[in-house]
Amino acid sequence: MSAPYLEIKGLKKSFSLKPVLRGIDLFLDQGERMALLGANGAGKTTLLRILAGLIKPGAGTVYIGGWDIEREAQQVRHLVGFVAHQPYLYDELTALENLLFFGRMYAVKQARERATGMLQRVGLSRYAGERTGALSRGQQQRLALARGLLHSPRLLLLDEPNTGLDDEGDQLLEALLHEHTELDGTILFTTHNLERALKFSDHISMLGGGRVAYQQETGGLELSGIRQAYQEVLR
Repeated sequence: MSAPYLEIKGLKKSFSLKPVLRGIDLFLDQGERMALLGANGAGKTTLLRILAGLIKPGAGTVYIGGWDIEREAQQVRHLVGFVAHQPYLYDELTALENLLFFGRMYAVKQARERATGMLQRVGLSRYAGERTGALSRGQQQRLALARGLLHSPRLLLLDEPNTGLDDEGDQLLEALLHEHTELDGTILFTTHNLERALKFSDHISMLGGGRVAYQQETGGLELSGIRQAYQEVLR
């Protein structure tokens, strides 16, 4: 039996001696999608930032694609794409320059061609030469999606990715996620929208008290059952 694509065991993290993650165990196979739910401050963003290599874990182990995220960080970095509810782009650079910058960071082959194609895919071709700071919030989030997918990651981490998107942007996000899983990509995303969590995931996990308080496969789950479980976790 093959190992999970994402394997988290006993993950802990504290800030200023305050525990945020108290021992997280999560497993996700290649091509699967997991929705991560929880109240504000439950540790969802902290968990995703650890997986993205932006902060170090306090204890425990994390493997992505068989690579240890601490000892083999360079290999892991190329496997992971991260899109947060803040776009984290360089306002003074144009949309195209932002993608070219990240393309160099990830050693993307034929980076200009790939960047141009991603701008077209997210509906921003006409804004390629526009300074990013002048774009609307929704356009910036589209650009962040393009950046997150630029290097064709195998694991996509999404922290409230719908932030700032209009209905058309939401449809674009849905299409991009579908394309990613069609290519056997893996997705872990956070949301406060329980209906969206049920619709777009194979598994739902809820964090409470710094631990995984609930975890179920979504097949056969009803929205009412998720709402009840969510309220119990929030207590």
